[in-house]
Amino acid sequence: MTLNELRYIVAVAQERSFGRAAAKCFVSQPALSVAIQKLEDELGAPLFERGKNEITITPIGERIVEQAQKVLEEAARIREIAIGGRDQLVGMLRLGIIHTVAPYLLPDLIPELHEIAPDMPLDIEETLTEHLETGLRTGRIDAAIIALPFDPPGVITEFMYEEPFQVVVPQGHKWARRKAVAPDELAAEHTILLNVGHCFRNQVLDACPELNQSRAQVTRTNSLETVRNMVASGLGVSVLPRDALTPRYHSQLVVPVPFTQPIPSRRIALAYRRSFPRPAAIAAIRDSVARCRAKAATPTRQYAKASRR
Repeated sequence: MTLNELRYIVAVAQERSFGRAAAKCFVSQPALSVAIQKLEDELGAPLFERGKNEITITPIGERIVEQAQKVLEEAARIREIAIGGRDQLVGMLRLGIIHTVAPYLLPDLIPELHEIAPDMPLDIEETLTEHLETGLRTGRIDAAIIALPFDPPGVITEFMYEEPFQVVVPQGHKWARRKAVAPDELAAEHTILLNVGHCFRNQVLDACPELNQSRAQVTRTNSLETVRNMVASGLGVSVLPRDALTPRYHSQLVVPVPFTQPIPSRRIALAYRRSFPRPAAIAAIRDSVARCRAKAATPTRQYAKASRR
């Protein structure tokens, strides 16, 4: 087997298409198909199921693609060593990030990162945690900003910060002047949550388990900003993370109310493959996030008080 053949199978795994993979690898589709067939014959195992409109990775193929990505990264590491002195902060970094963090962290992260690494542009993929896990495993992304727990094999996670939650209610709601709301009270209200697949939904349900009961009236939607707007319209109440409640996102029609102690929260971390050959790039992301947190806006508690005046 050759490095090119390994690049081809990783590309097909990422693109789920022989045509797109061939374009990505700058070869013709027949040449890529022949090379992959040759590798499958050599290994004595099919790596992909070829459907009419879909390419699926076989179970053995998933393991081989994962190992191929490691081999390619080790080959890149050899190149890094040979070149020596090469600046790891030069060149694109492929960063994944979950939907419920991206809108609130990226506007601050990008300027901070530009100060540290002006020649390292980000190719950003905003998606669900399960897709980021696949992206890390297959090499589609280099690093990811996720919520813990997150422990795929071969992946390092570094805790960065904790983000408490608050209840949000429409202006004029009976809770709008409350000092605090207990998690088990939400089940008695019409509650707006994210759709299945979002880790933040699971975290809210863990904090407010009564919302899992059949009697709970729950509406689902796809983004925290839609949640905020539905609350503002008077449809119901919800829960938002701290960074979605900073002054820049303030709506006079939405009132944040603290949870009772212990306050539910989530832990945000940076994840990357153990074999990723640019540790300085990872450090730049981590340090930029730390600087963002140090410059954090007015605390949510103060904002909540101001909103109820």
